[in-house]
Amino acid sequence: MTTTSTRDTGTQPPGGHLPPGGPVTAAGGELPEAATAPAGVAHTNATRTFWLLVLVGVLAVALLLSLAVGSKTIPFGTVLSGLFSPDGSNDHIIVRDMRAPRTVLGLLVGIALGLSGAMIQALTRNPLADPGILGVNAGAGFAVVVGVAVFGVVSIQQYIWFAFVGAVVTTVVVYVIGSMGRGGTTPVRLTLAGIAIGAVLGGISSGITLLNPRVFDAMRFWGAGTLSNRTWEMVATVTPFIVAGTLVALLVARPLNAVALGDDLASSLGANLVRTRVWVVVGVTLLCGAATAAAGPIGFVGLMVPHVARWFVGPDQRWIMPYTLVMAPTLLLVSDVVGRVVLRPGELQVGIVTAFVGAPVLIWLVRRRKVSGL
Repeated sequence: MTTTSTRDTGTQPPGGHLPPGGPVTAAGGELPEAATAPAGVAHTNATRTFWLLVLVGVLAVALLLSLAVGSKTIPFGTVLSGLFSPDGSNDHIIVRDMRAPRTVLGLLVGIALGLSGAMIQALTRNPLADPGILGVNAGAGFAVVVGVAVFGVVSIQQYIWFAFVGAVVTTVVVYVIGSMGRGGTTPVRLTLAGIAIGAVLGGISSGITLLNPRVFDAMRFWGAGTLSNRTWEMVATVTPFIVAGTLVALLVARPLNAVALGDDLASSLGANLVRTRVWVVVGVTLLCGAATAAAGPIGFVGLMVPHVARWFVGPDQRWIMPYTLVMAPTLLLVSDVVGRVVLRPGELQVGIVTAFVGAPVLIWLVRRRKVSGL
């Protein structure tokens, strides 16, 4: 009698189709963690679409709150009339010239931070990855500080190019350091390398800032991560880069599903790993560079939101990316509103608020993994 085994050929569901991020394994190997993740609470495309629309509604509410709430609360009716039929009153000027650009920038920066975090987590198969934790934001911020101190840059149009260079160099350095030693790259090793590099660059940035009054004056609010005092000109400057990075994130979603299966199996399925990695680095650089130049280094948004998205839809990056695109700006805008309220009539920088929320999430994730990658 002849028996058939799937041990050496990998497993397939009935019909022979390989699901993106589904349970496929190679000979004698173990399934990567991302490939064995739960399917999520939304099991069907119809359910996922429904919840995505609900989250879009929540984002719309967050946008309205960002326009209405501040040192002075403006009624929603006045907000809408100020947007669509302004009459030059003080409330309308506040809405159109101060809160509207701040809100749009918060939307863009939230999208950038969330999608860059989702791409980094998928590419490195590291659930602890985040542009802040891996030092990418610190690298971009350090480059901007150097630009201000050494080259005298003064505008966001100049900040952004330094931020791009800092983001890409830091990404490469962290990945190289995290790949050294026995066992190659592990999630916790990458995290530790990123935290170390980020701490070093952050310390140097702080030293330069404290020793140079001109740099201190330029960086004192930007360095904590803030959306305040932003103009339409700043929004226009970063929008093309964030739109381009967003398109990259959506286009690499399918290849990242193959990456979740592990390098060997992904290659055997025809995935071009080098091209995928290059595009992810390009996307992360565009998104992190633009977001950091516009709002300063804001952490933890890219860590938290992809986890919530996976809880909704499972490991499929084709759904994680749209969910992250909606939820990340919602989190950032709500955090910004909270920062305006808690110290009214002053305000708490949004980067501080996200740190208060994100630090416990990071601790929970590390404890959940039992630091097995060390």
